[in-house]
Amino acid sequence: MKIFIRNIAILLLLVSCNNNDYEIISYNNPDLVLNIPAGFPELNNSVYSNYPTKYGVELGEKLFFDKKLSADNTISCSSCHKQENAFADSNAIGIGIEGRVGLRNVPPIQNMAFMQVYNWDGNKRQLENQPLVPIITHEEMDSSILEVIGKIEADKDYIELFNKAFGDEAITPDRIYNSIAQYEYMLISANSKYDSVKRNEGAVFTESEAQGYQIFQEKCATCHSTELFTDQSFRNIGFPINPNIDEAGRARVTGVEEDYMSFRVPTLRNIEHTAPYGSFGQFATLKEVLDYFDNGVLDADNLDPVFKDNGNRIPLSEQEKLNLISFLKTLNDSDFLGK
Repeated sequence: MKIFIRNIAILLLLVSCNNNDYEIISYNNPDLVLNIPAGFPELNNSVYSNYPTKYGVELGEKLFFDKKLSADNTISCSSCHKQENAFADSNAIGIGIEGRVGLRNVPPIQNMAFMQVYNWDGNKRQLENQPLVPIITHEEMDSSILEVIGKIEADKDYIELFNKAFGDEAITPDRIYNSIAQYEYMLISANSKYDSVKRNEGAVFTESEAQGYQIFQEKCATCHSTELFTDQSFRNIGFPINPNIDEAGRARVTGVEEDYMSFRVPTLRNIEHTAPYGSFGQFATLKEVLDYFDNGVLDADNLDPVFKDNGNRIPLSEQEKLNLISFLKTLNDSDFLGK
């Protein structure tokens, strides 16, 4: 399904230096096409109020890769969100300026337009509210939005892009946040082998992949449901606990004891390339995750029923683990990963 929104012609009035005549210059800033894959959930409502445009996305991409967003001009959003890792990275915990270590593993940025909550604890429901967080966080960019504006307003390329994207040269916080979100809304991953099989495009699962898919449906699909491979719920699945005393999972947001150490179910798309796994990178490989599930997870009063009702484990034979990993690798989208 394709969504087309009206093209917007932005009119800029320029005052002549010598008289009061006005020259009308039209900048055509068309809405882009969001190719919504079959079976995907509805778009986040925020997409409709901040729909991606040609120059909005171009501006957002420029900002996403600009190190001037950090206090010492050493890291950008893309420093931690790398395309080859599905816009995550390979560190157990995010690393900011001066090697400062954060609280959690860097989540991937993919299919954000369809997500209803963001971050491990779901503390953001609008993607437009997210960009400020890394900019001002001490362990990440340790800057301020005013400092960022001060840097980029001297760049004529930025002035031109803000003009084209929003109709005038004003560089404001909201315009920065909105353009970055527009760029991220365009990062849609739905062209894996799995998708090709589902669309009957000629691809077929190997025997191991097919058996892994069956195991997945039996033992994993309760949480990793929908074509996003996450139901976007928050669950305590008994992973090793982060020793950082600031961590409490979803309870950091809600203040509810029952949410302690519950985290948003992560998507499994491109999962082979988003290691290490867990909210603070507890596991280096998929095999380690499955071994942990098989051996038994940590008990807790709020342990998810998927585990609580099954002896705190998901039993898997060694062959089932291999087959399941084979299936999970079919979720790799080489085009999205730039490979």
